[in-house]
Amino acid sequence: MARAGKLTHLAKSGEARMVDVSDKAVTERIAVAEGRVAMTAKTLALVIAGNAKKGDVIGAARIAGIMAAKRTHELIPLCHPLPLSKIAVEIEPDRKLPGLHVRATAKVTGQTGVEMEALTAVSVACLTIYDMVKAVERGMRIEGIRLTEKRGGKSGHYRAKSS
Repeated sequence: MARAGKLTHLAKSGEARMVDVSDKAVTERIAVAEGRVAMTAKTLALVIAGNAKKGDVIGAARIAGIMAAKRTHELIPLCHPLPLSKIAVEIEPDRKLPGLHVRATAKVTGQTGVEMEALTAVSVACLTIYDMVKAVERGMRIEGIRLTEKRGGKSGHYRAKSS
């Protein structure tokens, strides 16, 4: 089992390896991640109105995030393929930013966590938002992608401090 401060994806000799999770208990594991796409108020208004040339920005980004979470093991070399029981992507306009706040919740009953699936969902949803409106504003910023909560497994409950 991993000790605090030890990199679990490195063998004793230093080469990268997939972690053996066969001795871990099967438990319900949940991870929540978030990120933001900052843009001008004018671009945000275009997105909210549904007038982007490529179509429904928020709907497309939500689907892209869900699809990405299901393929995380194909994108991140040492991730285990997981039978996700839930992946939800929520995208909310934030006029104070201005921009869009993206949040993903991933859930599995298994032997390893779903942090990477939640983070991948947020990352790809943010990239999709950028792609769909870059013709209007190339200076958008993807910011603050982070794990905000993790439950289940031996390491227990983690909740990030508010930013």
